[in-house]
Amino acid sequence: MHKFIAIGDVHADFDTMWSALRAASCADAQGRPTLPVLTGLYQVVLIGDLVHPKNEREYGRLAGVTRFEVDNPDHLYYAATAQIRALEALKAYQEAAPHAVHIILGNHDDVVINPQYVLGTSGGLRHLEFDPEHGGLALPAHLRAWMRNFPRELRVASVQFAHASPLPAHLYYDDLFYADHGPKRWFHESPEYVDMAGLSFGIYGHTQIEGGILLNETHRFAMIDALNSREYLELMLDAQQATPVQGVRAVPF
Repeated sequence: MHKFIAIGDVHADFDTMWSALRAASCADAQGRPTLPVLTGLYQVVLIGDLVHPKNEREYGRLAGVTRFEVDNPDHLYYAATAQIRALEALKAYQEAAPHAVHIILGNHDDVVINPQYVLGTSGGLRHLEFDPEHGGLALPAHLRAWMRNFPRELRVASVQFAHASPLPAHLYYDDLFYADHGPKRWFHESPEYVDMAGLSFGIYGHTQIEGGILLNETHRFAMIDALNSREYLELMLDAQQATPVQGVRAVPF
């Protein structure tokens, strides 16, 4: 039996991510894996979207400016370099315990390593800091290579960790993904997808949840894009046995 600690979409809020890892006894004060992680007793899962702050205020905090301007090359440079430093630290953390630290590929991660789209927020903010064609800074090649190895899902027995939903079509971030409202709405419009996929439980992000992690016990899934609410998901799983999920809970920190 192993303890899984699942953390929702980071969106460049690495300080809060590290706070969650420390609170879960998965990282020490220097950002290194703890003994339970090194031995594999604790399994860490980041559900994707490491990059791109969610709003202008977070961009300003990251870039160290009072008012972030998306068309200001200096601001884009500051935002990019701050995220690059944070990604380097996370890469080192994962490489110290690759058997126990799993990072799912989110659509924001994918668009940085495969720049086909310009993503933005509902408020009109565009994520351009890693887009050289729009004045941004290209992600270094070694970080792109690292992120290209992120899996699109993690299966442990009949439990799925994925960025958006249980649907195979939502594992690929193409024109259909961005044209379809399903990745954002399935959990309240079609929650039976988890059962249809033959899963005993599913853990997903992508859709920001206000008020903390959403646990749907009836349809056996959790929506965990709730890092801004300072919560992570904890559950017990046996990777060798198809046993039911145990001890599922949202943990405040």
